[in-house]
Amino acid sequence: MSTDDNRQQQRHQQRQQQVKEKVDARIQAATADKGLLLVITGNGKGKSTAGFGMVSRSVGHGYKAAVVQFIKGTWACGERNLLQQHGVEFAVMATGFTWETQNRAADMAACEAVWQRAEQLLKDDSIHLLLLDELTYMVAYHYLPLERVLKALNERPPMQHVVITGRNCHRSLIELADTVSEIASVKHAFDAGIRVQQGVDW
Repeated sequence: MSTDDNRQQQRHQQRQQQVKEKVDARIQAATADKGLLLVITGNGKGKSTAGFGMVSRSVGHGYKAAVVQFIKGTWACGERNLLQQHGVEFAVMATGFTWETQNRAADMAACEAVWQRAEQLLKDDSIHLLLLDELTYMVAYHYLPLERVLKALNERPPMQHVVITGRNCHRSLIELADTVSEIASVKHAFDAGIRVQQGVDW
């Protein structure tokens, strides 16, 4: 190894050692444990996919997880096909998108039914992680009172983790959350006239 190579290696090691010391210090300072509320919002694709990734991770570690799906219709769901085989409960609103049903009263009734199950799951301390998929729309459309949602989240078991997905998340949910990720839309195949693909988009 040349002298220049040695110098580059030394500088690299010094930089990485500084990074390591900062990371180690942050890890050492993080001493609290609690059930997390995570919000995945934004106009980009992948919010539900990220939520299901956390469900899969939880189940992979042997924890009990459950999923409540708002908005979603009755079509096949690859994640549900897989995760139900591993004991994950799914409660699905099953009315489809609101622009398809065009029936506010029916949508609200379906939302109420599935939210009641969500409230039960939010009281169940055996549930390690609960995914509330597309919940943000139910608050934005006033199908669910915000106060009722906040109450259920605040009163859940102390070590229960909850993931909320959907666009336009209400600021009160964002303020309550421990972790918030916003997925931006840079490009989407659908905008170029490409149909959604089974196994990739759904």
